[in-house]
Amino acid sequence: MLPRVLVAEDDPEMAEVVTFGIRMSWPGCEVSVASSGVEALEAFEQGHPDLVVLDVSMPPPDGFEVCRRIRERSSVPILMLSVRGGTLDKVRALDLGADDYLTKPFDHLELLARLRALLRRASGSYRQAQQLAGADLLLDPCSRQVYLRGKPLHLTSTEYRLLELLVRHAGQVLPHDLIMERVWGPTYVGDHQLLKVFIRRLRHKLGDDPEQPRYIQTEWGMGYRFVGQSAERSPFVT
Repeated sequence: MLPRVLVAEDDPEMAEVVTFGIRMSWPGCEVSVASSGVEALEAFEQGHPDLVVLDVSMPPPDGFEVCRRIRERSSVPILMLSVRGGTLDKVRALDLGADDYLTKPFDHLELLARLRALLRRASGSYRQAQQLAGADLLLDPCSRQVYLRGKPLHLTSTEYRLLELLVRHAGQVLPHDLIMERVWGPTYVGDHQLLKVFIRRLRHKLGDDPEQPRYIQTEWGMGYRFVGQSAERSPFVT
């Protein structure tokens, strides 16, 4: 299926360049263009896009706020664009739930490559959730809902992103710093104590015993592995 893409950009020339590139990558795909935060939120509610390209500097609400509101209700991949290349802006975007951040000016080929990667990861996340449907835990990436033994599990946005990352790579050991970069951003790399706190919170909500993990296994000195079930019986551990 062709993706539905929302481009929220108040610069008409930039919006045209991005839209043209998207249509060249996916001929016939549906592209909606919004020039303000209000229009972007309305277009998102009406169009249910599969991918969002979101400029930071738009008439209010700005891109950060639009990202936050979208992320409250959807796990749709979001790539943010900005002329500001500072680390703080990138970290803020990632903390609000953006999946990627690109600084203007950029090469349009790089933009399209990043968008394709986001769609691949999103579809991979959906397939991974389907594989886990037979276990006690199920992630629904479309609604960003988590179900434990058929009942909704209430997670914060950061807890969800952490769990989704682990599930997406089930059976693989994810190093501490890779997890920190993917979930919190590059400036948090090395803060393993923060990661331990969130792993502990996730385990508590999952009812997971770190001594006999059913879901999250600690690989001492390396990182964490999502095992789906007990480590002995997990089909994801090789």
